[in-house]
Amino acid sequence: MANEFSITSKDDLSEDEIKKIKSYFANMPISEILIGLKFAQNRWTAKDAGTLKVGRKSIINNEVHSITPEQANWRLNNWKLMIKNYRKRGYSYPTISRIKKLLQEIEEKN
Repeated sequence: MANEFSITSKDDLSEDEIKKIKSYFANMPISEILIGLKFAQNRWTAKDAGTLKVGRKSIINNEVHSITPEQANWRLNNWKLMIKNYRKRGYSYPTISRIKKLLQEIEEKN
C-alpha cells in the first residue's frame, strides 16, 4: 500500500526537482532517505553557523600549496616536529601521511 504526503518548500521547485524527489521516495527505503536528510540538515546547520570543517583533500592542498622543494625538504627532515604541529591542529594520521607523501613528491621534483 502506497502512502502519500505533501511537502512544503520555501523555495520554488522545478519540475525536474519534483521528479527527482518523487524518484527518491519511490526507489529508496525511507530509513535511508531519513539518514540522508539528517546528514544534510547537520551539514547545513554547521555551514550556517560557520563551523563546517573542510574535507581532507582541502586540508592537504592547503598544507602543500606553494611549498618549494627546499621547504618540503626542511619539513621532511623535521618530520617529528611537523607531526606534533599537525596533531595539535587535529589532523588525523591518514591526513598527515598524505601530506608527507605529497611533500616527498615535491622534494623529488628538485
